[in-house]
Amino acid sequence: MQPVSSPEASVAEATPARLDPFLSQKLRFWSLVAMVLLVYVHGYNLHSRYLQPWTPVDEPLSVGSFLQYFLANGLLRFRIPILFAISGYLFAFHDTRASHKVRVKRRVLTLLVPYLLWSALGLGFTWALEQYPPTRQLVLAAELSVFGPDNPLVSGYSAKELLLRWLLLPVPFQLWFLRSLLVYNLAYPWLRKAVLQAPTIYFGVAGLLWLLEISVPPLLEGTGLVFFALGIWLQKRDVNLLTPPRWLRPGVLVVVWLAVLAGKTYLAFASDHPPFIPMLLLHRAGEGLGVVVMWFGTDALVRGAMRQRWFGWLTGFSFMIYALHVPLVNYATEAALRLWPGQNLLVYLLLPLAVVALAVLLGAGLRRVAPAVYGLLTGGRGL
Repeated sequence: MQPVSSPEASVAEATPARLDPFLSQKLRFWSLVAMVLLVYVHGYNLHSRYLQPWTPVDEPLSVGSFLQYFLANGLLRFRIPILFAISGYLFAFHDTRASHKVRVKRRVLTLLVPYLLWSALGLGFTWALEQYPPTRQLVLAAELSVFGPDNPLVSGYSAKELLLRWLLLPVPFQLWFLRSLLVYNLAYPWLRKAVLQAPTIYFGVAGLLWLLEISVPPLLEGTGLVFFALGIWLQKRDVNLLTPPRWLRPGVLVVVWLAVLAGKTYLAFASDHPPFIPMLLLHRAGEGLGVVVMWFGTDALVRGAMRQRWFGWLTGFSFMIYALHVPLVNYATEAALRLWPGQNLLVYLLLPLAVVALAVLLGAGLRRVAPAVYGLLTGGRGL
């Protein structure tokens, strides 16, 4: 059985033999597909580029701009909740195999070490681009600095700022998932106790944090508090994850889901300052509906994909896609739009595929010539 190369990384240990075979297939399927969708979210190229639930669009409404926002800040946003839930489920599934202390030590190798390595690589890659005027302009245009326009370049950071970016605010900003996941893994015994002994109180409080976008960065995010714990609860309550609830009507939910996301996208274009609360609530509704629709409504797609040997091979590189795509996709987007101005939609549709292909090729080559290095960078995933 191949390891489950989780998404943003966490479902780190090999899938146990007694796990339902189709459930194992679904986990591997989403480990890859969610990473590809993540690249599309981060490949968004309208202004403003920084997407929050309430982010407006500064550009004119068109089919292309509507589609980009609809996908990147709507349809594809179910990924993080579903990945946290999968991670919590599998961490709970393995909790009798070793003591919590032993499992935490393993997580240092599978989460913390890759986090530190890829954060350093992101800093180094950005610094290298800054050494040449044409590529320095790409770094400036991407606006990934957390210190604002007055301090936009890695080469201008102080030692303290470099340390902060390496340890807590990495240039590859998607690494926040690994950092948060490590925190939830450390807190697992208390999370398990809370969701089993007082689920109403726990999910009430955590759900409110998630709903209102309340977090304590860089350690705790409301999404993880809800969905990682939900995975624990589902596993410990032995809930059947393969049979849809009797009340679920996938067709109706799909229509409602798409309508919610279309309404949110319309509001993003309708005003320079979209209404905060409606946008936030529609965003959360879209996330929740997306998790249910995509988990229970894609079984035929999962079976078809997992029958293909090439697709099964690709699942071994999920982590490489996750770790490598930022800041590469950000700088490449700026370069592509300079070469093909006005082709925002075409760049959005094709560039993420090129980045995914590059990540897979580099991963396959590295795994072949230097498997020890590959294992260190990926926390042992995909070997």
